[in-house]
Amino acid sequence: MASTTLPYIGHLLQGARNAITDVEGVTVGHQTLDDGALQTGVTVIRPHAGDPFRDKVPAAAVVLNGFGKSVGLVQLAELGVLETPIALTNTFSVGTVATAQIRHCVAANPESGRSLPTVNPLVFECNDGFLNDIQRMAVTEADYLRALDSAGAEFAQGSVGAGRGMSSFQLKGGIGSASRRVSASDGKLHTVGTLVLANYGRRPQLVLAGHAVGEQLSAQRPAECKEPEKGSIIIVVATDAPLDARQLRRLALRAGAGLARTGSVFGHGSGDIVLAFSTAYTVPERVDRPMPAIAMLHDGLLDGLFQASADSTEQAIIHALWRATAVTGRDGNHRAALSELLPPSSLSSFAPPTPLQALP
Repeated sequence: MASTTLPYIGHLLQGARNAITDVEGVTVGHQTLDDGALQTGVTVIRPHAGDPFRDKVPAAAVVLNGFGKSVGLVQLAELGVLETPIALTNTFSVGTVATAQIRHCVAANPESGRSLPTVNPLVFECNDGFLNDIQRMAVTEADYLRALDSAGAEFAQGSVGAGRGMSSFQLKGGIGSASRRVSASDGKLHTVGTLVLANYGRRPQLVLAGHAVGEQLSAQRPAECKEPEKGSIIIVVATDAPLDARQLRRLALRAGAGLARTGSVFGHGSGDIVLAFSTAYTVPERVDRPMPAIAMLHDGLLDGLFQASADSTEQAIIHALWRATAVTGRDGNHRAALSELLPPSSLSSFAPPTPLQALP
């Protein structure tokens, strides 16, 4: 299956890895728990190699449907910056991972919560309870630290990290990533990279690169298709384009277009949240350090980035579905992989378009 050519979304060229880590400085790490009824984990996205509490990253979030239990969104909306790495995990592990983020920050910044402000942990979640015994709250603070320490430019996708126990379109979901590059008016290329934690959708809804394959797959296992929508998706969009928090919110919103193309209707029981951040500059914690002097992109020049956000989101979801391996977990519950049910030969009709842009 690994050699199968997947559908390519859009006409913009991908980055070298076709992943969020094509945005320079961004790294991703996982810690996976795979032990019988325990099928879960943690995924961490680092926006840069330094300490985000000292050098904050501009960011914004959009809640497409608020059936979720994430931590840190209120202050993020108010101040428009990240103060910790971005953590993804299961619903019942949010508190543990947030505590781990706080402890990690305090260890590096002993005056946090004293002479310095308290840190705002940022943890996103999806419910992996179908495959994972979520009530055991198996994720530990050490698991977060292992994921953080393992972060790199190369990382696995599919049934790994926070994606280990996730389901999408009543198939195996999980972690997926993609990137697109856009020419700016100044002749520079800007990268938009996306990472998704896919845990949403009912099988009949699945649209793959414009092809409604969900109906075909539903005919194979019709009983499973009666399950109600009760999943979620977390989408993280990174870019090296110089954008402020207001513009990043606009960029995040366009990821919803890519999500919708896969057949999502942002269902009642689905927590659909998008975070976007820029690596073009950082904001210092200390008031005696100078603020960055950055020329932001004009709003009239954002359409290419919007396209990249939508396309890389759709591509990342395809990667999450195709690269996921089948998992059997709690009470023998099973999720098959898309690659098991969809013949590779059927993908030949999804010929990738010729990209309109060439990389330097």
